[in-house]
Amino acid sequence: MSQSPSALSNQSLETTPEQTEETTRQSLTSDDEQGNSMTVYYELQRKLYIYTLTLMGILIIPVWCFFSLNIALNYGLGALTSVVYLRFLAKDVERLGQYQQRLGAKGLGIFVVLIVAASKLPQLHVLPVFLGFLTYKGAIIFYMLQAVFLPNKES
Repeated sequence: MSQSPSALSNQSLETTPEQTEETTRQSLTSDDEQGNSMTVYYELQRKLYIYTLTLMGILIIPVWCFFSLNIALNYGLGALTSVVYLRFLAKDVERLGQYQQRLGAKGLGIFVVLIVAASKLPQLHVLPVFLGFLTYKGAIIFYMLQAVFLPNKES
């Protein structure tokens, strides 16, 4: 019952139609899973943008009422910068794995430029700009709490 090594190697190279069909099915399934995961990612991205802008709109009014229009505009500038930061971060995450890069480096550069400008220009104040930039963190916390306490019925 012993077979020669060449006979064994020829057997292992031959594929049956069932094996080919299974391989095709696995690759289609992985493509579907990747497409589905990207759909989920884009939905998360959209929700974070909406939550950040909504939180900015909600918080800018009390800041204006309790402080001043200048402080509220400083807060709004920081909050808009956080949306731009989220956009840069989302683009970096989308390209993750294609090539080596540092995540968030561009967005962090924009934040650094904003803080330096806030410290140099007399019309801008560092603290409201910084707190406005942290608005995206509040949106992430809101999304996380929503996911924990109101889980999606479909998942």
